[in-house]
Amino acid sequence: MKTVLMVAEKPSLAASLASILSNGKNSSRKGFNGACSVHEWNGTFFNSPARFKMTSVCGHVLGVDFISKYNNWDRVDPIELFSCQIEKKEAMPKLKMPAFLVSEAKGCDNLVLWLDCDKEGENICFEVMGCVAQSMNGNVYSDNVTYRARFSAITEKDIKAAFNNLAHPNENEAKSVDARQELDLRIGCAFTRFQTKYFQGRYGDLDSSLISYGPCQTPTLGFCVQRHDDIQTFKPEMYWSLQVTIKTKDDQDIVLEWQRVRSFDKEVANMFLQLIKDQKQAKVVSIVSKEKTKARPVALNTVELMRVASSGLGMGPHHAMQIAEKLYIQGYISYPRTETTRYPENFDLIGVLKQQQNHSDWGDDVKEILSSGVNRPKSGHDAGDHPPITPMKTASRNELDGDAWKLYDYITRHFIGTLAKDCKYLTTTATIIINGETFTASGKTLLDPGFTKIMPLSEKNEIVPNIEENEIVPIKDAKLTEHLTCPPDYLTEAELITLMEKHGIGTDASIPVHINNICQRNYVTIISGRKLKPTTLGIVLVHGYQKIDEELVLPTMRSAVEEQLNLIAHGKANFHAVLKHTVDIFKLKFQYFVKNIDGMDQLFEVSFSPLSASGKAHSRCGKCRRYMKYIQAKPARLHCPQCDETYSIPQNGTVKLFRELKCPLDDFELLCWTMGNKGKSFVFCPYCYNNPPFKDMRKANGCNSCSHPTCPYSLNTNGVCNCAECEYGVLVLDPSSGPKWKLGCNRCDTIINLFEDAQKVSVLEDVCDCGSQIVSVEYKQEKSKLPDNATEMKGCVFCNNHFSRLVDRPKAAVTSRPRPYRGGKVTGRGRGRGGRGRQPKDKMAQLAAYFV
Repeated sequence: MKTVLMVAEKPSLAASLASILSNGKNSSRKGFNGACSVHEWNGTFFNSPARFKMTSVCGHVLGVDFISKYNNWDRVDPIELFSCQIEKKEAMPKLKMPAFLVSEAKGCDNLVLWLDCDKEGENICFEVMGCVAQSMNGNVYSDNVTYRARFSAITEKDIKAAFNNLAHPNENEAKSVDARQELDLRIGCAFTRFQTKYFQGRYGDLDSSLISYGPCQTPTLGFCVQRHDDIQTFKPEMYWSLQVTIKTKDDQDIVLEWQRVRSFDKEVANMFLQLIKDQKQAKVVSIVSKEKTKARPVALNTVELMRVASSGLGMGPHHAMQIAEKLYIQGYISYPRTETTRYPENFDLIGVLKQQQNHSDWGDDVKEILSSGVNRPKSGHDAGDHPPITPMKTASRNELDGDAWKLYDYITRHFIGTLAKDCKYLTTTATIIINGETFTASGKTLLDPGFTKIMPLSEKNEIVPNIEENEIVPIKDAKLTEHLTCPPDYLTEAELITLMEKHGIGTDASIPVHINNICQRNYVTIISGRKLKPTTLGIVLVHGYQKIDEELVLPTMRSAVEEQLNLIAHGKANFHAVLKHTVDIFKLKFQYFVKNIDGMDQLFEVSFSPLSASGKAHSRCGKCRRYMKYIQAKPARLHCPQCDETYSIPQNGTVKLFRELKCPLDDFELLCWTMGNKGKSFVFCPYCYNNPPFKDMRKANGCNSCSHPTCPYSLNTNGVCNCAECEYGVLVLDPSSGPKWKLGCNRCDTIINLFEDAQKVSVLEDVCDCGSQIVSVEYKQEKSKLPDNATEMKGCVFCNNHFSRLVDRPKAAVTSRPRPYRGGKVTGRGRGRGGRGRQPKDKMAQLAAYFV
């Protein structure tokens, strides 16, 4: 019997597919990585009996990155990133996805890939194939071994049809994604690293931890800044308009519209006012009625869904697409990423519509459409990808939460609206003459609401004036009104999405990501009405690009690249040729940008404060003994104005002086970083944090990772035992945490609270049988929590029975016994690192023992 391995894109999707394909008769077990399950059943595969195993990945298995030596910002010139070696790395190392796929693929004869049917899904197909190539029977790159399921909805009909019509993965589409990933990595990282280091080293109030550039992100920001510039440069003009009010026979006041609309010359406007000011009556010279039609919408695609979510439902596009994906996986809607707005010829419109005929909110309207006959949908655009977004099953308000219901409600109403009648209404326009000047009054009457009965935005009646042709009506009032022309408003998310689609910036999947990025990176803020207002940083960046090289921010550059990527996807362009050509262009642009960075810097000088004028005095520099300044704007850092040097510090916590003590290696004052009483904390030296003094100490680590042999705050002095929750971590006593003492892992977030209110806690040289260091605890007599009110006790934190009730293990604490902390010098390698050998008594002997 053959064994067939099937792989879906998400665990929840795998469970749904397995249930449908096995008719609910499958067994399930958890995969060894803890994130994915494996569902198994027996069936037939190409008319032969087979054993099926359905599992999943969690999105991309691999991600593209530079080889490790090029990830050091300080040692690598960004220009090298355009030509250096890159590699595919595990996207989520903790999940061990490649190893999981290898283990499940052993002995399998066929592979069926149920990834999302877009270019990204195609790319993941080849990632999976690469992982299982060595462990499967046969060649996974052969059409007789590997198959591709293509589907657009998680329904029994769609899934079984896909299973019965298996295709093969498209390598060209996968390569186009590889090309995009590599281009975005090389271009984005080179520009981002250079400008982040350049400007953060000069200005203290940027309030951005990363000053990023992106081939799609930056043109997106450019649209927002261009609208901001239009607003700032707008010069309002005064204009005047004639406002005449007449009274109808049923005593209604009707305000007329002046045919000339407005005049920018007050004297001219006054002249027209004088013509009619003394007139008491007006004559209705004609009344014209016309029947008009508002066409029903075309089928729904991703871009329109995001537009409506932002403008009508109050949801950001990124949030809306996350909800849409959940609705798709749960089987409520079809695949939500599509550019197509035309239903396929074989699409079962009646069947989908009938599913909704008993719904409490729109069931009656659906029955009315079914009884009167379904209208042929408007002909939209066929992009050749997925069918338009439609509901796949009914859902009630009780089944779905707030935003999920709002999105499902709109998708369903839109689908029903595409099959309803057009909206018909009657417009009536009356033409009125007053002493030779022409005015109009108009109204609208709804004849047939059509699709607007279902859609949230409906046509409403407007008052039709009750007047007749040739009627003489009295004038109630005539006056001149004064107005100012108004500037355009800031771009809404919906308008920005339209511009991005028009100029080919991003795809239906990536558009919400780019908008979300410029918000998160403090380039724009979302104001009332989901409008995007650029920040000072966003404005200065765009103006800087425009000053140096306008093409860096114009949409034309990216849309040209997207065209080339699409040619790769269709097999009409060579992958390597496109990649080399584009990288070479941007490399030249980067070199020109670096050479002319002063042009952008001049704009930064006007908008931001230099480091020397930012922040407040904090701690002493070990070189000049002057006070360094603490700059709180993201990223938080220390700057020494005297030495003109900047030091990175831990983020997202509080940094304060630690007892005014100095690092024994460099004389910098020690600092303490904490996330509060219940959070993680550690002592660190700002110089060692940026310039590790020992080979086994990594950059951006505190004293709890420092292997100094005698410092009372180092790992060697305060290490207790190896952490049970991570591979290389050591639980270290935090000397800054008293009187609420705690052990914290120097690698992960594990914390153990212990010996609260103790006066002193210290780690001794003796070692317990379990391998942990012995600790000494001292209490004041009145606060003692030791047996018989003892003031001092020594023992193992984990083995001493008297200590057990004084050691608290909250949620973040270890859940199993820590691994023994073996003796020996810290090496920074392997599981046994972190142990302390018995130290020689004199200092020189200690140093000799350490370095020799």
